[in-house]
Amino acid sequence: MVIAFVLLYCKNPIIPFPTKLDDMKTRFKLMSVALLVGACSSVRITGVERAPDFSISRYKTFSFFDIGASGDALGPKALENAKLIMQAVSKQLNSRGLLYQEKGGELLVNIGVSVNEEVQTRETSFANPGDRMGYIGQRSYKWESTEVAVGTYRNGSVALELVDAKANTLKWRGVAESVLPDKEKNIPALIEEAMADLIGKVN
Repeated sequence: MVIAFVLLYCKNPIIPFPTKLDDMKTRFKLMSVALLVGACSSVRITGVERAPDFSISRYKTFSFFDIGASGDALGPKALENAKLIMQAVSKQLNSRGLLYQEKGGELLVNIGVSVNEEVQTRETSFANPGDRMGYIGQRSYKWESTEVAVGTYRNGSVALELVDAKANTLKWRGVAESVLPDKEKNIPALIEEAMADLIGKVN
């Protein structure tokens, strides 16, 4: 299945790298991604970047920025899902030896969430009788292949940024993306999987 365009948005201002990764700042905030969802996992990790001097083992505590959201992520489940994301991130960082502090953590975690409804399309085919309305027979031969909508799906992405609080410098960032399940009850498991995969890339 092909995921169409994903617009990433972070509520908090991005703190630039003191390195060449600064050139990636704008590209990270606005990123259009076309990708395939693999059969082995429903989550795709993209846009992973790190400062050369970054090592998560140097940090003992972390705190959160407020979560920024866009698209359908601002819906009625926004607050509930935001809490699930923060819990999943906390779980993964705890497993790496970091402890949560409401304020004053050595590592600051910035999260941006985007949920957008996409339209799945297919190209019409002459072999399909239902698609032949664009064909004209007799002396005027014509076939017009067009894109037709066959369904919709929701695409979600979570952008994660890790900021060194003392240096006030962005050290690591990455994005987890997935087609969202139709049933809300399956969202928590997907969030757990996505954050495990994403933070698994942090070193």
